[in-house]
Amino acid sequence: MFLAPGLLLALFFKFIPMIEGIRLSLHEVQPFLGDQWVGLDNYEQVLNDDRFQEAFGHTLLLGLGQTAGAIVVGFLLALLLEGQARTLWLIRTAVFLPVVTALAVVGEIWRLLYLPTGDGFVNSVLGFLGFGPQPFLDSPDTALWSVMAVGVWIGAPYNMVIILAGLAGVQRSLYEAAAVDGVSLWQRLRYITLPALRPALTIVLTLAAIRGLRIFTEVYVLTGGGPAGSTEVWMTRVFSLGFERNDIGVASAGSMLLLAVTLVLTVTVRLLSRERKS
Repeated sequence: MFLAPGLLLALFFKFIPMIEGIRLSLHEVQPFLGDQWVGLDNYEQVLNDDRFQEAFGHTLLLGLGQTAGAIVVGFLLALLLEGQARTLWLIRTAVFLPVVTALAVVGEIWRLLYLPTGDGFVNSVLGFLGFGPQPFLDSPDTALWSVMAVGVWIGAPYNMVIILAGLAGVQRSLYEAAAVDGVSLWQRLRYITLPALRPALTIVLTLAAIRGLRIFTEVYVLTGGGPAGSTEVWMTRVFSLGFERNDIGVASAGSMLLLAVTLVLTVTVRLLSRERKS
């Protein structure tokens, strides 16, 4: 009985739309005229579409960059902010704010910070350091990397919290014994901290990879997929087809392919983690 409300919400807002998406991906959707069965033609169109292929490359690059960057930065933040002091608690709360802030708000703030003019905040800092103004989101050469930096900034605090939970389970006696033996900081990280964090890092890697593949809001707010398609990712291409060109069938097929890749990635990571444990 206690699970019934949650199960009903999941049924109507998750599983039924998912089944409907599978159905739509197999049809040419024609509002008011009736849907026409096309089988796997929509999937074939997605796989052969040049813009989808470019979007997949951008998605993969963003996913890898954001995943690696967010894990490294989150790990460093966790090491710096580990402890029980009240001041650390306040700092951890402040650092975690990007996670609980709406992505649309975060994207808009960073869009203002990235203003390509000399009086933009980031360009003002660069000017103080002796560098000229950078185009950031306005150049195909820098737009994708600028979006990646925002993704790292958003994901790192979330990873920090999970890693902090893992660090809390490390026995302090191991560090004390290592200090007595004169073990260096790098050796402590390599032989004590990282092995103890393996379960937490597996969770972080899985969640970060899924977030990277499903990235949409920050890209849509920051660049809308531009300039010249240099930041178009899988989900912005799906959105463009579904809501701007009204090609619901092909957009649904693209969404189902992304769902399949996400499931395969999640299962693969879980199987690899189980093999390491055994």
